[in-house]
Amino acid sequence: MRTMFLSSKQHWHTLHSVYPDHSREARGSQSRMVLLHVLFEHASGYALFAVKEVEEIGMLLPQVEESVLNIGKFNTVVKLAAFFPFKSAQAALENINAISEGVVHADLKLFLETNLPSGGKKKAMLGVADGKIGAALQEELGLSIQTGGVVAEIIRGVRLHFHSLVKGLTAQAASKAQLGLGHSYSRAKVKFNVNRADNMIIQSIALLDQLDKDINTFSMRVREWYGYHFPELIKIVSDNATYCRLAKLIGNRKELSEESLESLEEVTMDSAKAQAILEASRSSMGMDISPIDLINIESFSSRVVSLSAYRQELQEYLRSKMGQVAPNLAALIGEVVGARLISHAGSLTNLAKYPASTVQILGAEKALFRALKTRGNTPKYGLIFHSTFIGRAAAKNKGRISRYLANKCTIASRIDCFSELPTSVFGDKLRDQVEERLSFYETGETPRKNLDVMKEAVAEATEVAAEMKRKLEKKEKKKKKREKRRLEALSTAEGEEEKVEVKKMKSNGDIEAQENGEAEVTSVKKKKKKKAAAEEEEGAATNGVEEATPAKKKKRKSEAVEPEPEVKEEEEAEQTEKKKKKKKKKAEDE
Repeated sequence: MRTMFLSSKQHWHTLHSVYPDHSREARGSQSRMVLLHVLFEHASGYALFAVKEVEEIGMLLPQVEESVLNIGKFNTVVKLAAFFPFKSAQAALENINAISEGVVHADLKLFLETNLPSGGKKKAMLGVADGKIGAALQEELGLSIQTGGVVAEIIRGVRLHFHSLVKGLTAQAASKAQLGLGHSYSRAKVKFNVNRADNMIIQSIALLDQLDKDINTFSMRVREWYGYHFPELIKIVSDNATYCRLAKLIGNRKELSEESLESLEEVTMDSAKAQAILEASRSSMGMDISPIDLINIESFSSRVVSLSAYRQELQEYLRSKMGQVAPNLAALIGEVVGARLISHAGSLTNLAKYPASTVQILGAEKALFRALKTRGNTPKYGLIFHSTFIGRAAAKNKGRISRYLANKCTIASRIDCFSELPTSVFGDKLRDQVEERLSFYETGETPRKNLDVMKEAVAEATEVAAEMKRKLEKKEKKKKKREKRRLEALSTAEGEEEKVEVKKMKSNGDIEAQENGEAEVTSVKKKKKKKAAAEEEEGAATNGVEEATPAKKKKRKSEAVEPEPEVKEEEEAEQTEKKKKKKKKKAEDE
């Protein structure tokens, strides 16, 4: 989706080249005669249109409506005064978010200050589509704003012919910009933190309530259906889920015997009840039932049992989710009641915004408005009545404890909503405070001050947060170590593979290398022999001079050419042989 919007950047560059200075020339020519300008917000940028002969147009609304559909007629009424294209997709999203919230963005303010005519006897009038942004512009820039009537008709025409009124903007580019901006705007509005998603809690508690109703209805249907065959079982077993399990297990009551007593005890978790069921089956007044009817009853009972098992799983899921999203509220008032409060408020943020007086009667709106209408007593509690605290309080103290509990629920919900690390420390402390207040109503024992309790809670919360940070850091370190080990293992494996390949290459190229080396050695020997022969000839020509300084020349030659150690040894052997030959020649000459 984002690529669609980014692909529409091409027309922004062309629009910048067409409108480099916000069309100041057009503004200067039209500011003398035009008194109404219309602002139009598009996905590609802001546009300011000048409306000609505003007084006549205000009187002839039906003619304006007809001319809107025809681009030729509409051009005679409206002319583009200035256009400010958005530089990027991010800039477009920021501007559209500001407009939707009724805030004047810096780009819009600069655009209007630059292009609206200033000075003169009559003040320039600006027409806008939304009254909210119009009020913000009036407050920010001191403009006279007009909405509705002729402005709405002109904006309708501008929206229809916008790509024709702006140079360099095609209908395809405009639609791409609209589509991309629409997707990015919707994504920004819908975006939420997955780990703190209260939508899942709202859906879970709604499903839990629905399952309770359905399981109750289906269990009553099983009781009525199986009661024709075994009516005494209804009085012995009161729990719906247990009754459905027993109906599935027993089947035909005439087949019950002492052997099935253990299986009955496993289901009922009570040996006395199992024995009572066995005795009742022997003297039951129920009618006989056919096998096909029993099969249907058993299948329906198994479905009810599976639904009740799923309800237990859903309740565990709700408990874990409340521990992640609103741990303090769950610790204070319980997971189910806390989830119902969040669901009724719409979200945890909405619940945090409510005052304590609203939280107290949340869920009792009908009773409240009925009391206001009849001028009777208003309700003292709503959904928080299902918490254990109000049930434990005396009748005269129920209103007082409900007010106190609502106050603590508001504090807990605000902590959960705006805290970064979810901890249940504050919820536990608030619960202790409610317990102390209950005992104060009963015994008169003075509770601790709120300031002292909150100081303790803050100290504990900081410790818990530090511990959680340490754990997170340890996890990160472990992850990094694992990544390093994995990378090292990969690098060593690659190195070993490279070594194996090099060995293979060497084994293939050893013979060639040896042959090349021998050829090089032989060529060096030949060159040395040629040089030695040339030196002998020169020595024979110069005789006395060579005999006087043979060592120096040899030293210079050895310094000028530094062959390899093997070659040096060969040269030394040759030189010794030459010396021997020269001595022999001298001896023969003498």
